[in-house]
Amino acid sequence: MSELSAVRTAHVDTLATVVLTVATPGEGFFEITRDVAQFLEQIKARDGAVLLYLKHTSASLVIQENADADVRADLATALNRLAPAQAGWVHAVEGPDDMPAHVKSMLNGVSSHVPVIDGVLALGTWQGIYVAEHRSQPHRRQVILQFLGSCQ
Repeated sequence: MSELSAVRTAHVDTLATVVLTVATPGEGFFEITRDVAQFLEQIKARDGAVLLYLKHTSASLVIQENADADVRADLATALNRLAPAQAGWVHAVEGPDDMPAHVKSMLNGVSSHVPVIDGVLALGTWQGIYVAEHRSQPHRRQVILQFLGSCQ
């Protein structure tokens, strides 16, 4: 049986946008949850949603477990199994890890949104927001953060 909690309503009076630049040293998952929370604090967000959009095709955004680093290691292994570098890709101009990075980005996606309630990201207990870097070389990734909702 399903049950709804009490309905909350808020007047949407704010659209705030910022670009977060994430320097990645190479392949891996890089948590940006604190950066997103800091943005919400800075604008005094109350209730609404924060939209996240990664402006790249060889990295992705994911919401994943933030308690055990082994999960992120296993996820990287799984993605490498799904899109290995040496799979005979036609597109190889930018190196052997580029085409697999595009496939991984397509699987994970480049956008997400998270509800904001009383100024706090409504993530689950073990959830964090990550930029997943799929290339082996360092990159500077840009994530557009956009809050739509009410502020104090």
